[in-house]
Amino acid sequence: MNLMNSYTEHRELCREMTRIVEEELEHFHMVLEILDKRGIVFRRLASGHYGRELNALTRSQEPDRAVDRLLVASLIEARSCERFRLLAEHIRPREPELADFYAGLFESEARHHTTYVQLAEQFADRETVRQRLDQLSQCESEIIAKGSGLARMHS
Repeated sequence: MNLMNSYTEHRELCREMTRIVEEELEHFHMVLEILDKRGIVFRRLASGHYGRELNALTRSQEPDRAVDRLLVASLIEARSCERFRLLAEHIRPREPELADFYAGLFESEARHHTTYVQLAEQFADRETVRQRLDQLSQCESEIIAKGSGLARMHS
């Protein structure tokens, strides 16, 4: 929603962001339903360093800022996608229904990852976007290598 607010004049971005926001809200409610069924209390977790450090790499001048914000979102979605796939595979023998839920999230996160990269190409040419994605990916690797004491599924 922040991206929609920042780039209101970019109709295609706003359309895609609306789809992603709606899907993420649907996922949020699905997670709450699963937690309720399992008697698990939903609570806020302290924010981790990964998202904060990744967002700190965003350049300040437009259109570079738009490209970076979209690519950072893409990287966050890509890592979530990987986690959901691994989790679905790991729990499938014990909890096939939950594994199916995670597999569905995997598919959504993969779509979101791709969408964010495509949207970045509205602000810069494909080669520039790919080069910046490579740069941010390298920085992301260093951030991930630091590790975290908090288990996370999304940023």
